[in-house]
Amino acid sequence: MGSLTPENTVCGKSLTITADVIGQYATITNDFNPIHVDPVFAAKSPMGGIIAHGTMSLALIWQVLRAEFGAARCGAATVDIRFTKPVRIDDVLTAKVEHKENNTVFVWVETQTGVRVIDGTARL
Repeated sequence: MGSLTPENTVCGKSLTITADVIGQYATITNDFNPIHVDPVFAAKSPMGGIIAHGTMSLALIWQVLRAEFGAARCGAATVDIRFTKPVRIDDVLTAKVEHKENNTVFVWVETQTGVRVIDGTARL
């Protein structure tokens, strides 16, 4: 299990967003909101095109927390996050965590260009 030290930054849970990944996630979650799966509808929306499900990005945070701190420690964890940017097809997302204080860590998900799509904290 990882330790919480000021210099400890964990990177390593990544996901490439494709139309197929979005479609599979929609099927698994039964969330077929047209902003995620209908290119014509999505193009006319304020988002200007298909966006990935926010919970797909959030799942990466849980994956990196579990990988670093273990299932038992993450079982009672809470996260406080904010979705900051939409996720598009062809984005490559990476979840990251970094020590803050005590049992709290900064958490975020960023694209291949360093744009943060989620920002927040987790309490372990």
